[in-house]
Amino acid sequence: MANIDRDGVNIHYESHGEGPPVLLSHGYSATCRMWDGQIAALKDRYRVIVWDMRGHGQSDYPADPSLYSEKLTVADMAAVLDACGPKTAVIAGLSLGGYMTLAFNATHPDRARALMLFDTGPGFKNDAAREAWNATARKRGEDLDARGLAALGGSDEVRMSQHRDAKGLAGAARGMLAQENDRVIRSLDSVKVPTMVLVGANDTGFLAATDYMAAKIPGASKVVIPDAGHAANLHQPAAFNRAVEDFLGRLPA
Repeated sequence: MANIDRDGVNIHYESHGEGPPVLLSHGYSATCRMWDGQIAALKDRYRVIVWDMRGHGQSDYPADPSLYSEKLTVADMAAVLDACGPKTAVIAGLSLGGYMTLAFNATHPDRARALMLFDTGPGFKNDAAREAWNATARKRGEDLDARGLAALGGSDEVRMSQHRDAKGLAGAARGMLAQENDRVIRSLDSVKVPTMVLVGANDTGFLAATDYMAAKIPGASKVVIPDAGHAANLHQPAAFNRAVEDFLGRLPA
């Protein structure tokens, strides 16, 4: 366990095991603890790097709203890789972490060996659809301001996470969950590395997005995990880990 100082914002990260590096990014309002099952399954053959996004878990919760953004999150991911040493890694994430994985690849295509996108979406080309999403994100921020951590609800990935207070999550909702533009979705057809798109069969809000990404990303493979919802890695860990290990095992050396 370690921290890096990102211009006064401490970012928590962990590196487990040895081998080809895999960077896993968690979903909004979760923490790196959601990946404990994958750390255990992969660390004997891979170097599994996990981290807490700013405003989450053991990372800092800056008070300045401008310190939460897609750009800063992508830069945090690059800084975590730099701190761990590898120039390139398999970049992977769930939900918001999956969106940031695509944003990372759009910014640093030379640093991604492959992509794994779990229960996520690529954003919106349509301005009205993006604004509707952003309105929901802003409402989450307002709810967190009003009710504190009680506003988080009881999803599986949230229940296993610990946050010090709700201020960081409110900032992350407004600055990281909300999306500025259509840059990420328009980057899909330019992805040049092997990509797996995975979704839980019961994650109805992301089935169409999964199909869209699988169709748009050249050569992408699609996996649907039966009897799993939005946190497919927690609902069906054995099936999830098999899919991940199969994909990683097929990557060129």
